[in-house]
Amino acid sequence: MILFGLISLGILILFYDALKPNRVLPIYQPAAVSFELVDSTLQHIKRGHRVSNFSLTNQNGETITQKEYDQKIVVVDFFFTTCPSICPIMTNNMGALQKKIKNQSQVKLLSFSVTPEIDSVAQLKKYAQKNGVLDAHWNLLTGDKKEIYALARKSYFVVKNDGDGGSFDMIHTENFVLVDPDRRIRGYYDGTNEEEMKTLWKDLQVLKKEYPTPLN
Repeated sequence: MILFGLISLGILILFYDALKPNRVLPIYQPAAVSFELVDSTLQHIKRGHRVSNFSLTNQNGETITQKEYDQKIVVVDFFFTTCPSICPIMTNNMGALQKKIKNQSQVKLLSFSVTPEIDSVAQLKKYAQKNGVLDAHWNLLTGDKKEIYALARKSYFVVKNDGDGGSFDMIHTENFVLVDPDRRIRGYYDGTNEEEMKTLWKDLQVLKKEYPTPLN
């Protein structure tokens, strides 16, 4: 009788697991993000948002475009190499993530400099070497500041104040942004917080189930 009960319980658990819906990450639209992070022209948009194309330069002096990330899951942040506060923590956490995904061609890392006038190719290269950046997985990008600012305000929603990309108006957040292969934002995470980094890793696994085939 006890054995029959255990078998029945096991069958019920299997049925529950089979019928339990898979977790799906939300799709973030401009209207759902804090208005102070979103360009005023986009704050009303509730559907259809995709991150924009770009053409910038990486730590090796190579031109990198959005095409490099087509069909990829991407973790994005905004930083600068001379930042003394949150950026070193963010970079360390991005580096820890890099170790976890170094054998996964499906996942890429992307960091935009908010002080491109300081972060030359040579400066980015030095920073990359210091922090163990692997070129195959992680690009540090510099270039036209107005283009980077537009990406921050109109694509990824990670800059707090509403300026025009001038010398002192890019106050970036600590956010890491999770972007799916369809160029949609699927999550925001505090890149200085260990618990949120654990959540990011779990969400990456959920997204990989939604896009199960590693796409090269």
